[in-house]
Amino acid sequence: MPKKSRLRGYYELTRLHKPVLGNSLMFWPCAWGLTMAAYAVGTPLRDLGIQLLLFGIGSTLLHSAACVLNDICDIDFDRLVERTRSRPLPAGVVTVLEAWVLLAVLIIPTMAMLLLTNPTAAMCGLVGVFPLHALYPLMKRWTYWPQAWLGLAMNWGYPVAWLSVASPVPHSVVWPFFLGTVCWTIVYDTIYACQDREDDVHAGIKSTAVLFGRHVRTILIGFTVAFLVLLAGAGAQNRHGVAYYVVSCGGAAAHFVWMFVRWTPDVPADGGKKFNANGLTGLIIWAGMLLDYVLAHSASA
Repeated sequence: MPKKSRLRGYYELTRLHKPVLGNSLMFWPCAWGLTMAAYAVGTPLRDLGIQLLLFGIGSTLLHSAACVLNDICDIDFDRLVERTRSRPLPAGVVTVLEAWVLLAVLIIPTMAMLLLTNPTAAMCGLVGVFPLHALYPLMKRWTYWPQAWLGLAMNWGYPVAWLSVASPVPHSVVWPFFLGTVCWTIVYDTIYACQDREDDVHAGIKSTAVLFGRHVRTILIGFTVAFLVLLAGAGAQNRHGVAYYVVSCGGAAAHFVWMFVRWTPDVPADGGKKFNANGLTGLIIWAGMLLDYVLAHSASA
C-alpha cells in the first residue's frame, strides 16, 4: 500500500475519516439527555438547538481525543492485529510524541467547552474524561469486559447533558436509562470486536467477543432486550407520549431485529457494517424523542 502522508495520519488518528454514523455514537446519549430533559422542564426549542450544537462539537472532540489515546496505548497490540497494523502509529506514519501533541490539541478545547455548562454538569463531565475515558485503553489488559467500561465512558454524556438543562436529575429516569445505554454499548462494541476475535486470542487481548464465543449472538440479544426495556421504563418515568414509544422504542426494536437477522459474526467486514448501523439506532431513538418534545411544546404554546 502507498505510504500515507503525516496529515492523513493525524486525520485517521481522530477517526474522522470513518462513516459519520459510526462516529456519532458518543453524541447520541448527549442528544437523548438534552431532549428528554428539555421535554421534562419545557426548554424552548431555540435553547435546545444551541445545546445540541455545543454537545455535538464537544462529543466529537472528546471522541477523537479518546481514539488518539487508545491508539497510543495499543500501539503494540495494533501491530499484532491484521485490521489495525496499518493505523498511523504502528505503521510509523505518525510518531508517539506527535500523537500526544494531537491529544492535547483535542482535549484542551474539550475541557474548555465544559465551562460553558453549569458547574454541576462540568464536574460530572470531568468524570467522563478521567477516569472513564482515560482508563478505558487499559481495560482490555485487565478484564474480559472492556465493553462494559466503554459503555460508562461513551454514554456519560447522558447525565452530563441532563444536568446542563436541569438539576438535580430525576434518578428514576436518568440512571435506568444510563444503564440501558451501557447495555447498548456492550452490544455494538462486541459486534465491532468480533472483527478481530481470532487475532485478539493470539495477541492476548481480552473482550466480550472472546468471552461470549459461539454464544455471542444470543447473549447480545439479551443485552438488547435489557436496553429496550430500560428505554421504555425511563420514558414512562419521564411521562413521554406516543411518539416516544412508537418511534424511539418501536423503531429501535425493529432496527435491532434487522441487525441481528443480517449479522454474520464470522465475517469481519460485516461486523464493521453492523457497528456503524448503530449510529442509525441512535438517530431513530432521538427522532422519537424530538417528535415527542415538539408535539408537547406545540400543545403548551
